[in-house]
Order: sequence, then C-alpha cells, then structure tokens
Amino acid sequence: MSSNALDQPKAEGRLPKHVAVIMDGNGRWAKKRAWRRIRGHEKGVDTVRAIVETSREVGIVYLTLYAFSTENWQRPEAEVQALMTLLIRFLKNEAENLTKNEVRLNAIGQIDRLPQKVRSVLADTMAQTAKQQKMTLNLALSYGGRDELTRAVQKMGQKVSDGRLAVDAISETTISQHLDTAGMPDPDLMIRTSGEMRISNFLLWQIAYTELYVTPTLWPDFGREEYLKILESYGNRDRRFGKAS
Repeated sequence: MSSNALDQPKAEGRLPKHVAVIMDGNGRWAKKRAWRRIRGHEKGVDTVRAIVETSREVGIVYLTLYAFSTENWQRPEAEVQALMTLLIRFLKNEAENLTKNEVRLNAIGQIDRLPQKVRSVLADTMAQTAKQQKMTLNLALSYGGRDELTRAVQKMGQKVSDGRLAVDAISETTISQHLDTAGMPDPDLMIRTSGEMRISNFLLWQIAYTELYVTPTLWPDFGREEYLKILESYGNRDRRFGKAS
C-alpha cells in the first residue's frame, strides 16, 4: 500500500488506536436497486477491503468489524448459507493481501457455531497471518455482546469453583481478561453505517467510553473519503472519560 500524506487525517496525534464498525445497510442497498440481498453483501465486501486498507495506511492498530451476529442465524437459511459462502471466498481471496500488508486476522464470537468448512478456512487464514504485527483485523462472527459476557462469567465461575479465582479478586480488569478481546484495548471509536441509532448487542462491555459516530451512508456506499473525515472528526473530540475538561 502507498500512503499519501494528503489523505491522512489532520489530527494525526489523536488517531484512534482501535476502531469498531457496525457494517449495516447491505440489504437496503440491494433492495433500492431491486436486487437480491446477497448482491448487497457482495458489494459490502469491497467496502471491507477499502476500510481495512485505509486503516492500515493511516496507522489504526486494531479494527473490529461486526460481520455476523448471533441474531443473524435467524435469517432465512438461504441467506445464511450465501453469507457463509461469501465469508469463505473473502478469507481465501484476502489471505495473501493481509499477509503482504502485515495484518493479522483474528476472530471473536461463537466460532464453534460456524460451519466446519468456514472454521477450517478461518483457521488457515488466521495461521497464515499470525506473525503479522502492524494491525489486527478482528472479525466478529456469530458474535453477541451478551453472549460474550455470559461466556466470560461462566469462565470466571468455573475458576471460582475450582479454587483458581477468589470472588473478591474479581475486578473490571478480571472481566476484561475473560472477554473475546482479552489483551486488546477497548475501541476508541465505533462507527455505524445506515443511520440506525442502535448498538445492536456489539461489544457491550468494551464501548463504555467509546466515541460513537453514526452515518446515514449504507455500508456498500461507505468509502475511504468518508472514513478519513470520520477519523478527523474523532481527532477533534474532547474525550473526558467522566472527568472535567
């Protein structure tokens, strides 16, 4: 990737370290054109590629994309199967590009709930990119914030039962260490496309003090230029974390 200084956010000193994105609007994008929903998802993959590349160029260290929620399993079977096929294609096509650009792929969520073929390709791509250190791309797959917290509580409960963890030793740090994002900083910025004013069960613990940005742009129409403007807007915000300025 080539980096153009003119394309960088002006407030580089305030660049978020971790950006999370709720990629919404693929279905509506396709419906507006009287196309099948899967066409919107296919176009959305192009946006994923552009946002990953832009993030890497400007220096984002962690990028977490909400790709498939626990609730998405309730969609029509044909659409779910099409999404799984599209995911496999994405992983295979992007593995070499991620490696070349020093991006490590990681996955969070109920990974064991994914079809075996998806898990296999996902594991291969993660292994292929495991040594890359410039940026981590988290794909939230079969992910739900409440489910993640439930699993974290179960892990801690088991440790308490086994005598490996004292109840009064449980702190916010302990909880964070048992989440899918253990070892990663909380998102500094969360972007939601399509204009919906909801969190949609995404990173519920981690976004306690995350800056939010909602854009009416549908995900397939979201691109580099708007993303850079949002990063610049973030750089101009005053993050107080409950304290006075």
